[in-house]
Amino acid sequence: MYPRPFEYVRAGSVEEALDLKSKTGGRFIAGGHSLLPMMKIRVTSPETLVDIGRLDDLRGISANGGFTIGALTTHSMVASEGGNGFPAALKEAAGMIGDPQVRNRGTVGGNVAHADPASDLPTVFAALGATMTATSKGGTRDIGAADFFTGLFESALNDDELLTAIEVGSEGGGRGSAYAKLFNPASRYAVAGACAVVDLDGDGTCTSCTVAVGGLTPKATVLGSLASAVVGSRITEATAEAAGQAARAEVGDDVMGDVYAGVEYRRDMLGVFVARALTAAASRAV
Repeated sequence: MYPRPFEYVRAGSVEEALDLKSKTGGRFIAGGHSLLPMMKIRVTSPETLVDIGRLDDLRGISANGGFTIGALTTHSMVASEGGNGFPAALKEAAGMIGDPQVRNRGTVGGNVAHADPASDLPTVFAALGATMTATSKGGTRDIGAADFFTGLFESALNDDELLTAIEVGSEGGGRGSAYAKLFNPASRYAVAGACAVVDLDGDGTCTSCTVAVGGLTPKATVLGSLASAVVGSRITEATAEAAGQAARAEVGDDVMGDVYAGVEYRRDMLGVFVARALTAAASRAV
């Protein structure tokens, strides 16, 4: 199908982009890999597109104790980031998104702002405890990942705000992370995905653990029940399996199914991929 007619304007700065959106009531577009397909099937029909794709000051990754990722940083840039201490799960997830064309054009900010529960990055950012920076004419505000994703394709961004950057902490020194997913072979979206972040002491005992899941829940969700199954123990095959069982129990009925994979199958697969993510994260916690 074809989208309904729309106006197109290109912004030369963040300030101009915010001004254009205020005047037109339009939608921001950068890579367009989420918005354009929705426009083609007329799920959404904005009257104006405000192109922010050439705002180079929103592109790139900088180290500052942790890492700041500009909203226009592409998935391929994240997947190839070689910075010491850059979260392994984030590189891993970015490299699993779509195909090379999508990874070379799609942006981190667009992906996150779209808040698709089957996308990979929201799950990883939730587990990492990332901070999102939203910019408006009134200034900036920081939003924790736990509060940013509010529902199915819904986020805490206000209509007058633009997501400009995402901050994550570094890892190493006993902390490791990993992302694992069962993907739809056609779209490569997550049928069930899990990101684990663990801290181990010198004896290999887990001192803290955060697991977030996506693909099968209406939003990227941090599971609170897993800590009791993991913290205080070494992460062995048995520990990881117990965590997978805890994950299945916690998501309960809050699971979405479709013609490709039903609710029970997704819930069962979640346990498998939670265990895989935990095992991989523990192996990197050096």
